[in-house]
Amino acid sequence: MIISVGVVAYNEQNTLPKLFECIKAQTYPHDKMEIVLVDSMSKDDTKSLMEKFKKENKDFCNIQVLDNPQKKLAGGWNVILKNYHGDAVVRIDAHAEIPEDFVEKNVKVLESGEYVSGGLRPNIIDESTPWKETLLLAEQSMFGSSIAPYRRSEKKTYVKSVFHGAYKREVFDKVGFFNEQLGRTEDNEINYRIREAGYKICYSPDIVSYQHTRNSLKAMLKQKYGNGYWVALTLKACPKCLSVYHFVPLCFVLGIIGTSILAAFGFPILAYLMWGLYWLVAVGMSLLSVKGEKKTWCQLALPFLFFLLHISYGIGSFVGMIKLPFWKYKR
Repeated sequence: MIISVGVVAYNEQNTLPKLFECIKAQTYPHDKMEIVLVDSMSKDDTKSLMEKFKKENKDFCNIQVLDNPQKKLAGGWNVILKNYHGDAVVRIDAHAEIPEDFVEKNVKVLESGEYVSGGLRPNIIDESTPWKETLLLAEQSMFGSSIAPYRRSEKKTYVKSVFHGAYKREVFDKVGFFNEQLGRTEDNEINYRIREAGYKICYSPDIVSYQHTRNSLKAMLKQKYGNGYWVALTLKACPKCLSVYHFVPLCFVLGIIGTSILAAFGFPILAYLMWGLYWLVAVGMSLLSVKGEKKTWCQLALPFLFFLLHISYGIGSFVGMIKLPFWKYKR
């Protein structure tokens, strides 16, 4: 089976060298691997690094370096889908790392009869400092991130979505391209269409790939805000591709607003109950997160980190809901 490995990148000169080393270390035969690299009009050395990789690695069956003028991730992936030559294509984020058997294990699942495969997605950091380790704990926690099975499940099963999925060519031939009008939820939408087309998305715990946690609290909050914003807008494009848990942070923000208004009018009991329960859970989840970890003073910030992540995501969804009626979405 010829496998096309696709990477879309924008200003990722710091992460691409490590990812390229991961790709070169793959145990799957390189003469059966095509590498498709797409630059989204980067302003740093991203494209030159891609060209260098192409020039220095002749053992792969093919390497392409292409441009994504639209800059959006969905547009970049459509560039790959229009140009790859393999029997299947594997999606890999530029801000990630893969173990040496990643492609090989995906191929094994696809050759067993599955059409889409994927697996675990642990988070990692680029350097170990007490603060970055604390940010990592917040991102890894079910309370700080999500309950998506691909983050932690240890059983083979069929799921709604996977991280770094591998897809047989037939899948995209049937369901079409990514929706380029979506900024952050393009994967939710296309995985929904894949399921509606009758394909199952196979999650295998034997497959592992890693995503870098954002390096700063500011970057992490910006990411959560954007996620919440696009979840709200996606209600106009594909409401069925979303789950209830996507809107929990929005409900939290609305709860803050509602109970605060009631408290201002002399009915504070609901505010007391909501805040008491929230901080009880936040502290409890923080204790679970640091269990077995080396203790540092930075970990005392975990309950407040959870709060900031939830607020940022929720405010993003709130703003998206306000914009939703005015968003000109073309079906």
